[in-house]
Amino acid sequence: MALRLSTSDAAFADAFDALVNARREADADVSADVAAIIKDVRSDGDEAVARLTQKFDGHDLEFTGWKVSVAECEAALDGLDPNLRIALELAAIRIRDYHEGQVPDNRDYRDDAGVRIGARWNAVERAGIYIPGGRAAYPSSVLMNAIPAKVAGADRVIMVTPTPGGEVNPLVLAAAQIAGVDEIWRIGGAQAVAALAFGTEKIAPVDVITGPGNAWVAEAKRQVYGVVGIDMVAGPSEIVVVADGQNDPDWIAADLLSQAEHDPTSQSILFTDDAAFADQVATQVEKQLGELATSKTATQSWIDNGAIILVDRLEQAMPLVDRLAAEHLELACDDPQALFNKVRHAGSVFLGRHTPEAVGDYVAGPNHVLPTGRRARFSSGLSVTDFMKRTSFLECDETALGKIGPAAVALAEAEGLPAHAASVQKRLDTRR
Repeated sequence: MALRLSTSDAAFADAFDALVNARREADADVSADVAAIIKDVRSDGDEAVARLTQKFDGHDLEFTGWKVSVAECEAALDGLDPNLRIALELAAIRIRDYHEGQVPDNRDYRDDAGVRIGARWNAVERAGIYIPGGRAAYPSSVLMNAIPAKVAGADRVIMVTPTPGGEVNPLVLAAAQIAGVDEIWRIGGAQAVAALAFGTEKIAPVDVITGPGNAWVAEAKRQVYGVVGIDMVAGPSEIVVVADGQNDPDWIAADLLSQAEHDPTSQSILFTDDAAFADQVATQVEKQLGELATSKTATQSWIDNGAIILVDRLEQAMPLVDRLAAEHLELACDDPQALFNKVRHAGSVFLGRHTPEAVGDYVAGPNHVLPTGRRARFSSGLSVTDFMKRTSFLECDETALGKIGPAAVALAEAEGLPAHAASVQKRLDTRR
């Protein structure tokens, strides 16, 4: 049974603190294992990648092939069920349209001192995207990672995906074809992240790595950060739903389970101001758990990490919601905007009774790669700018340098950096 709390309980503050601070990441200490894998790939390159692929994915890359061919991707797309192809193409269109609006503008202007100042945005040359395989295959993740990279203008988008037994899910290949992925490698795990970061004889190094993965993939991304850019270190999925008693409890229960079915460490939390509704949702969750094909995973998630929290008013929930800084936040009430105005920390927010989080995972347009584990306090979901970098520039003529240079000299001297001061002062001394 999920945790039940009420803000009217005397012990609520301590119980909520424990909920906020509970560790849900995998208990296994994978750091040392990942470090060893990265060292192995850096040392032995393709040989290490092939050996680790044989060990973890059970196939010989020399036999199954390192790369997925364009012909395989085209065949996968052509062989899709027509309705599924329409759904993927609709999702791609909406994701592309949304992300095109994120492309930042360059700046170039002269200020009051006559100094030309600006910034120019450029895409990375090579973007690496990690797409999970094996037990779960997510074509939606291909679209969400590859399309922003393409919109940003990356020269090449290079995808890695584990292929147990050498087999790739055709949906993943079809999505890659739709998104315009340039290369697909049949490798996964920490070894794939290391290969993308440092390069091997076969695989060119990339500039940034994005995409979801298990604890080993997340740790590998953390360890290679600095050599390459990364989107984020992601943890278990999570959803917070703020709902009044006017909702259909069947709908809200399904929303909570939409994240619980991802992983036993996922988290689903309901805030409501209606005790009877809370009971109805709990009953519906139990009913639906008995019907889900993913029941084993969802049940463990709900029992271990789920919570239903009763508040006096929905507005009372909002500071608590901010403390959770959840990956997904649903506001299912008559005036969701009023509550949204009070939200500061959330990865993505879904407004109204007819906006389930699941629609955002696939076809709404905004990215579903979002910060977890309270990281929405300081980070954002994947965007076009994750595949871009900004270069600032400035230009002074003699007059402009004469206006701002003396201040630079004074600050350089105050910091004890005489060469800095001299590089400006020598120019000031030769003014006509």
